[in-house]
Amino acid sequence: MKNYGKLTGWLIAGWFVFALVASALHLFRNDSERIGAAVGIAASVPLLVFLVWFAASKNFREFTLSLDPRVLTLSQAWRIIGFVFVLLEARHVLPAIFALPAGYGDMLIGATATFAAWKLAGTSHRNSFILWQVLGIVDLVTAVSLGTTARLLDPHGPSMVTMTMLPLSLIPTFLVPLFLIFHVVCIAQARTWKSELSRGGQTAKPLAHLAI
Repeated sequence: MKNYGKLTGWLIAGWFVFALVASALHLFRNDSERIGAAVGIAASVPLLVFLVWFAASKNFREFTLSLDPRVLTLSQAWRIIGFVFVLLEARHVLPAIFALPAGYGDMLIGATATFAAWKLAGTSHRNSFILWQVLGIVDLVTAVSLGTTARLLDPHGPSMVTMTMLPLSLIPTFLVPLFLIFHVVCIAQARTWKSELSRGGQTAKPLAHLAI
Protein backbone atom coordinates (compact mmCIF):
# COMPACT_ATOMS: atom_id res chain seq x y z
CA MET A 1 0.00 0.00 0.00
CA LYS A 2 2.87 2.39 0.78
CA ASN A 3 4.31 1.83 -2.70
CA TYR A 4 0.96 2.76 -4.27
CA GLY A 5 0.82 5.83 -2.05
CA LYS A 6 4.26 7.02 -3.20
CA LEU A 7 3.55 6.23 -6.84
CA THR A 8 0.21 8.02 -6.76
CA GLY A 9 1.79 11.02 -5.06
CA TRP A 10 4.49 11.26 -7.74
CA LEU A 11 1.93 10.90 -10.53
CA ILE A 12 -0.23 13.68 -9.10
CA ALA A 13 2.83 15.91 -8.67
CA GLY A 14 3.92 15.21 -12.25
CA TRP A 15 0.42 15.92 -13.50
CA PHE A 16 0.40 19.27 -11.68
CA VAL A 17 3.83 20.23 -13.05
CA PHE A 18 2.70 19.37 -16.58
CA ALA A 19 -0.44 21.49 -16.26
CA LEU A 20 1.60 24.36 -14.81
CA VAL A 21 4.32 24.27 -17.48
CA ALA A 22 1.87 23.81 -20.35
CA SER A 23 -0.12 26.78 -19.08
CA ALA A 24 3.02 28.90 -18.78
CA LEU A 25 3.87 28.04 -22.39
CA HIS A 26 0.33 29.02 -23.47
CA LEU A 27 -0.32 25.55 -24.89
CA PHE A 28 -3.95 25.70 -23.80
CA ARG A 29 -4.78 28.96 -25.60
CA ASN A 30 -6.38 28.97 -29.04
CA ASP A 31 -7.48 31.48 -31.64
CA SER A 32 -11.18 30.98 -30.92
CA GLU A 33 -10.64 32.20 -27.33
CA ARG A 34 -12.54 29.31 -25.79
CA ILE A 35 -11.71 26.12 -23.93
CA GLY A 36 -10.42 23.90 -26.70
CA ALA A 37 -9.17 20.39 -27.35
CA ALA A 38 -5.84 20.88 -25.54
CA VAL A 39 -7.59 21.58 -22.24
CA GLY A 40 -9.96 18.67 -22.84
CA ILE A 41 -7.09 16.26 -23.42
CA ALA A 42 -5.14 17.49 -20.40
CA ALA A 43 -8.20 17.03 -18.20
CA SER A 44 -9.53 13.76 -19.58
CA VAL A 45 -6.35 11.67 -19.92
CA PRO A 46 -5.58 11.49 -16.15
CA LEU A 47 -9.23 10.72 -15.44
CA LEU A 48 -9.30 7.92 -18.01
CA VAL A 49 -6.00 6.51 -16.71
CA PHE A 50 -7.43 6.40 -13.20
CA LEU A 51 -10.67 4.70 -14.29
CA VAL A 52 -8.84 2.05 -16.33
CA TRP A 53 -6.31 1.45 -13.55
CA PHE A 54 -9.08 1.25 -10.95
CA ALA A 55 -11.05 -1.26 -13.03
CA ALA A 56 -8.09 -3.40 -14.10
CA SER A 57 -5.94 -3.59 -10.95
CA LYS A 58 -7.28 -5.22 -7.80
CA ASN A 59 -4.34 -3.95 -5.74
CA PHE A 60 -4.78 -0.36 -6.90
CA ARG A 61 -8.52 -0.63 -6.27
CA GLU A 62 -7.87 -1.83 -2.72
CA PHE A 63 -5.44 1.03 -2.21
CA THR A 64 -7.94 3.67 -3.33
CA LEU A 65 -10.70 2.13 -1.21
CA SER A 66 -8.37 2.29 1.81
CA LEU A 67 -8.06 6.07 1.61
CA ASP A 68 -9.87 8.08 4.26
CA PRO A 69 -13.18 9.25 2.71
CA ARG A 70 -13.32 12.14 5.17
CA VAL A 71 -10.01 13.54 3.96
CA LEU A 72 -11.03 13.14 0.30
CA THR A 73 -14.34 14.86 0.98
CA LEU A 74 -12.79 17.63 3.06
CA SER A 75 -10.45 18.45 0.17
CA GLN A 76 -13.50 19.58 -1.80
CA ALA A 77 -13.67 22.60 0.54
CA TRP A 78 -11.15 24.22 -1.83
CA ARG A 79 -14.03 24.67 -4.24
CA ILE A 80 -15.18 27.64 -2.20
CA ILE A 81 -12.84 29.57 -4.53
CA GLY A 82 -15.70 29.41 -7.01
CA PHE A 83 -16.49 32.94 -5.84
CA VAL A 84 -13.67 34.02 -8.18
CA PHE A 85 -15.83 33.05 -11.16
CA VAL A 86 -18.64 35.24 -9.86
CA LEU A 87 -16.29 38.18 -9.33
CA LEU A 88 -14.82 37.82 -12.81
CA GLU A 89 -18.31 37.67 -14.31
CA ALA A 90 -19.15 40.93 -12.54
CA ARG A 91 -16.07 42.47 -14.18
CA HIS A 92 -17.15 41.06 -17.57
CA VAL A 93 -14.09 38.84 -17.78
CA LEU A 94 -16.04 35.56 -17.90
CA PRO A 95 -19.44 34.88 -19.48
CA ALA A 96 -22.34 34.66 -17.06
CA ILE A 97 -23.65 31.50 -18.68
CA PHE A 98 -20.57 29.70 -17.36
CA ALA A 99 -19.38 31.74 -14.38
CA LEU A 100 -22.60 31.92 -12.37
CA PRO A 101 -23.61 28.22 -12.40
CA ALA A 102 -19.99 27.08 -11.99
CA GLY A 103 -19.20 29.67 -9.32
CA TYR A 104 -22.27 29.22 -7.15
CA GLY A 105 -22.19 25.44 -7.60
CA ASP A 106 -18.58 25.26 -6.48
CA MET A 107 -19.25 27.55 -3.52
CA LEU A 108 -22.14 25.34 -2.41
CA ILE A 109 -20.02 22.19 -2.54
CA GLY A 110 -17.05 23.91 -0.93
CA ALA A 111 -19.16 25.37 1.88
CA THR A 112 -20.76 22.01 2.73
CA ALA A 113 -17.65 19.83 2.34
CA THR A 114 -16.75 19.96 6.03
CA PHE A 115 -20.28 18.95 7.03
CA ALA A 116 -20.27 16.11 4.50
CA ALA A 117 -16.87 14.90 5.70
CA TRP A 118 -17.60 14.81 9.41
CA LYS A 119 -21.35 14.18 9.56
CA LEU A 120 -22.25 12.17 6.45
CA ALA A 121 -19.17 9.97 5.97
CA GLY A 122 -20.52 6.97 7.84
CA THR A 123 -22.69 3.92 7.40
CA SER A 124 -25.70 5.59 9.05
CA HIS A 125 -25.68 8.39 6.44
CA ARG A 126 -24.48 6.34 3.47
CA ASN A 127 -27.19 7.46 1.03
CA SER A 128 -26.83 11.14 1.95
CA PHE A 129 -23.07 10.88 1.57
CA ILE A 130 -23.42 9.36 -1.90
CA LEU A 131 -25.99 12.01 -2.86
CA TRP A 132 -23.59 14.79 -1.83
CA GLN A 133 -20.82 13.23 -3.91
CA VAL A 134 -23.15 12.93 -6.92
CA LEU A 135 -24.12 16.60 -6.57
CA GLY A 136 -20.42 17.46 -6.58
CA ILE A 137 -19.95 15.51 -9.81
CA VAL A 138 -23.00 17.17 -11.39
CA ASP A 139 -21.58 20.59 -10.53
CA LEU A 140 -18.24 19.77 -12.16
CA VAL A 141 -19.80 18.21 -15.27
CA THR A 142 -22.14 21.19 -15.64
CA ALA A 143 -19.24 23.64 -15.32
CA VAL A 144 -17.19 21.75 -17.91
CA SER A 145 -20.13 21.51 -20.31
CA LEU A 146 -20.95 25.21 -20.04
CA GLY A 147 -17.28 26.17 -20.20
CA THR A 148 -16.73 24.35 -23.48
CA THR A 149 -19.96 25.62 -25.08
CA ALA A 150 -20.14 29.14 -23.62
CA ARG A 151 -18.75 30.74 -26.77
CA LEU A 152 -21.43 29.00 -28.85
CA LEU A 153 -24.28 29.72 -26.44
CA ASP A 154 -23.29 33.37 -25.92
CA PRO A 155 -21.13 34.44 -28.90
CA HIS A 156 -21.32 38.13 -27.97
CA GLY A 157 -20.36 37.68 -24.34
CA PRO A 158 -16.89 37.64 -22.80
CA SER A 159 -14.59 34.88 -24.03
CA MET A 160 -13.32 31.91 -22.03
CA VAL A 161 -9.68 32.77 -22.75
CA THR A 162 -9.06 33.55 -19.06
CA MET A 163 -9.72 29.90 -18.21
CA THR A 164 -6.89 28.83 -20.54
CA MET A 165 -4.28 31.05 -18.84
CA LEU A 166 -2.56 30.89 -15.46
CA PRO A 167 -3.65 30.64 -12.76
CA LEU A 168 -7.22 29.71 -13.75
CA SER A 169 -6.04 27.18 -16.37
CA LEU A 170 -5.05 24.89 -13.48
CA ILE A 171 -8.72 24.52 -12.59
CA PRO A 172 -9.92 22.65 -15.73
CA THR A 173 -6.61 20.87 -16.37
CA PHE A 174 -5.80 19.74 -12.82
CA LEU A 175 -8.33 20.49 -10.08
CA VAL A 176 -11.54 19.50 -11.88
CA PRO A 177 -10.39 15.99 -12.87
CA LEU A 178 -8.70 15.51 -9.48
CA PHE A 179 -11.92 16.41 -7.65
CA LEU A 180 -13.87 14.12 -9.97
CA ILE A 181 -11.55 11.26 -9.06
CA PHE A 182 -12.05 11.99 -5.35
CA HIS A 183 -15.83 11.91 -5.82
CA VAL A 184 -15.65 8.58 -7.67
CA VAL A 185 -13.45 7.03 -4.98
CA CYS A 186 -15.79 8.19 -2.19
CA ILE A 187 -18.84 6.74 -3.95
CA ALA A 188 -17.01 3.46 -4.51
CA GLN A 189 -16.09 3.39 -0.83
CA ALA A 190 -19.63 4.15 0.32
CA ARG A 191 -21.01 1.32 -1.79
CA THR A 192 -18.95 -1.12 0.31
CA TRP A 193 -20.12 0.15 3.68
CA LYS A 194 -23.21 -2.07 3.94
CA SER A 195 -21.25 -5.23 3.22
CA GLU A 196 -18.53 -4.16 5.66
CA LEU A 197 -21.18 -3.51 8.30
CA SER A 198 -22.91 -6.84 7.76
CA ARG A 199 -19.64 -8.80 7.90
CA GLY A 200 -17.87 -7.10 10.76
CA GLY A 201 -20.36 -4.90 12.59
CA GLN A 202 -18.60 -1.71 11.59
CA THR A 203 -19.64 1.52 13.26
CA ALA A 204 -20.16 4.90 11.65
CA LYS A 205 -16.43 5.20 10.85
CA PRO A 206 -16.24 3.65 7.36
CA LEU A 207 -13.11 1.72 6.51
CA ALA A 208 -11.28 3.21 9.45
CA HIS A 209 -9.22 0.06 9.71
CA LEU A 210 -7.88 0.68 6.21
CA ALA A 211 -7.38 4.45 6.31
CA ILE A 212 -3.87 5.69 5.68
